[in-house]
Amino acid sequence: MKTTPGISRLPEHAWRHGASAHTERSLAEECAIAITYNDLPYAVMMATPLDLEDFALGFSLTEGFAAGPGDIISCMTVPHELGIELRMVLARPALERVLTRRRRVAGYTGCGVCGLESLEQAMRPLPEVTGGAIIRAEALRAAFSGLAAAQPLNNAARSVHAAAFWSPVLGLGPVREDVGRHNALDKLAGALAKTGRAAAEGAVLLTSRISIELVQKSAIGGIPLLAAISAPTALAVRAAEQAGITLVAIVREDGFEVFTHGWRIDMD
Repeated sequence: MKTTPGISRLPEHAWRHGASAHTERSLAEECAIAITYNDLPYAVMMATPLDLEDFALGFSLTEGFAAGPGDIISCMTVPHELGIELRMVLARPALERVLTRRRRVAGYTGCGVCGLESLEQAMRPLPEVTGGAIIRAEALRAAFSGLAAAQPLNNAARSVHAAAFWSPVLGLGPVREDVGRHNALDKLAGALAKTGRAAAEGAVLLTSRISIELVQKSAIGGIPLLAAISAPTALAVRAAEQAGITLVAIVREDGFEVFTHGWRIDMD
C-alpha cells in the first residue's frame, strides 16, 4: 500500500533478537525511466519516479547535450505500463549533439574502431572548472550535519542517495534523492538550472562514493567543489585534478579528507 510518493509499504516476515514477527517495511520505489529526444530513444535508467522534470533537464545538461534550460523546448512525462518516458523536444544545436553521440556509440559490432570510439566517449576530456568560493572547513563539515534531516525518502527507506547544494550564504538546498547516485546528481543539476542558482556559489554534497561519472557530470555542470561521505576512486581523483575540481571525501563528525585543489578550503 502506497504511503508517500517514492515510498511503498510492503509486508515482510522479520526475525530479530531470536523472535519472528509479521510486519511492514517502507521501501523506495524504482522504475524504468526512458529518455527520448525528438522521438529518438536515447537511454533507459532505473530511477526513483520523483522530480522527473529536474532529472530530464539535469541529465541533458550533465551529458553535455543542453547548454541551458532554453535548449529544451518541451518535456512531457508519459506513463507506460512498464515505466515512464521522459519525452523531450530539443532545439537544433542540442539535438545535433545528441545525434553525434548516438552515431558514435551505435552498433557495438566488436570491431576495434567501435571499441576505441566507445572508450573515448567514456574517458572524454573534461572542461576545466575555475573560480568557486573559498569555504571554511568547519562550515563545510557542519553542512553535512543537516543533510540527514533533508532526506525524507532515505529516512523512510534507508536505501536512497542524496545530492545537495550548499552555499555559505544561503545554506542547504535544494536536495534531491534517488536510488541511483548519478540520478540524484542529475536531478540536483536540473533543480539548480531551473532556479538559476550558480554552482560556483558553493558545494555539492553527496551521500555516496565518488566515481568517475560523478566527476564528469560535475565538470560539465561547472561544479567547483564536490564533497561526499564515502571515498573516491583513484580514477575519480585523477579526473578531478585534471578538471580543476576540489574533491573532498570521507566526511565525518571529526573532519574530512581533501584530495584535489585544496585551495578552495580554508583550514585555518
